[in-house]
Amino acid sequence: MSGTLIIRADSSEMTGIGHIMRCIALGQAWHEQYGGNVTFISHCQNDALRQRILDKGFAFFPLSNPHPHPSDLKLTLNILKSFQSNESVISRNLLTMKPWFVLDGYNFTPDYQHAIRDAGYKLLLIDDYNNLPNYHSDILLNPNISAESLNYVCNEDTIKLLGTKYVPLRKEFRQYNGCKKKMPEKAGNLLVTLGGTDPNNVALKVIEALNQLSDAELEARVVLGPSNPNIPIIEQVISDFKLPVSLIHAPTSKEMVKAMTWADLAVSAGGSTCWELCFCQVPMLVVIVAENQNEIGWGLDQFGAAKCLGWHEEMASKDLASEVINIVDDKSLRINMVKNARECVDGSGVQRVLKVMGN
Repeated sequence: MSGTLIIRADSSEMTGIGHIMRCIALGQAWHEQYGGNVTFISHCQNDALRQRILDKGFAFFPLSNPHPHPSDLKLTLNILKSFQSNESVISRNLLTMKPWFVLDGYNFTPDYQHAIRDAGYKLLLIDDYNNLPNYHSDILLNPNISAESLNYVCNEDTIKLLGTKYVPLRKEFRQYNGCKKKMPEKAGNLLVTLGGTDPNNVALKVIEALNQLSDAELEARVVLGPSNPNIPIIEQVISDFKLPVSLIHAPTSKEMVKAMTWADLAVSAGGSTCWELCFCQVPMLVVIVAENQNEIGWGLDQFGAAKCLGWHEEMASKDLASEVINIVDDKSLRINMVKNARECVDGSGVQRVLKVMGN
């Protein structure tokens, strides 16, 4: 059985890369499960991220002007018509699934959703915080820790997949399943990852705070995403640091897994990277760098899987340094964080989503 999966998700300096990265995870699993074609329709401002999509074997259609510009929906519907023509030929020879369309973004209005379904596609909509008045999808997916508390207004037949049991992890992370990480008496390897763009250069604020620590046994690795504009500044500043710091620029999924398996502790933005850290058993401090990260950061804190430091602008360097020291020296706290994290994300989320899509 084969089927077409079309994904509509964007990436910019302000929106980050999280929407596209979790859609890559869905696309990988779709191809593994059904052998079908995966196509991205995207306004993506970063060449490296576009290439990453292509390297996964997915097709890519660029959009110059994203919604709410009217050309977005018009061009998207024209692309869907071309796919429908191809599907009609394929269906004469193969058992095919009805094609699925994935929307991942906060500004795709109810009218946009209606237009996709009217074009003959099943619609999976991925959301994080219920910002629209209503939703008109076949499946509504919110894989966040507080999703079940949100009062979504949906069609009666909409299937709601809510909570971290549906977190879509990329193939490279899912392959890590079953591995048990050794917990050292004292954490020494610190991973800093503040998102794919980090326009406010929060990463620099974090590593400057870490440099205040006098512990010579600490080492930091800083992940800088493909859209990060601050690399020259960070390189210049860390050249004078006493803390050993190395930079990892635009890591592949395999490189990101390697960095997480190396880490004893992470300082992370409150985006989808938190779910990967949970799965890879990395205790974490969470810094909120965007409004939609509040629920993730504080939700993980309440669940006991992380310590949330709040909004980045209100985070004092001395407080961050103090929290790092507390976790570095407290093995039992880190063990408890990891236990709760793996209860939160078990790695089977994307398979649960595909099972519903395939019914």
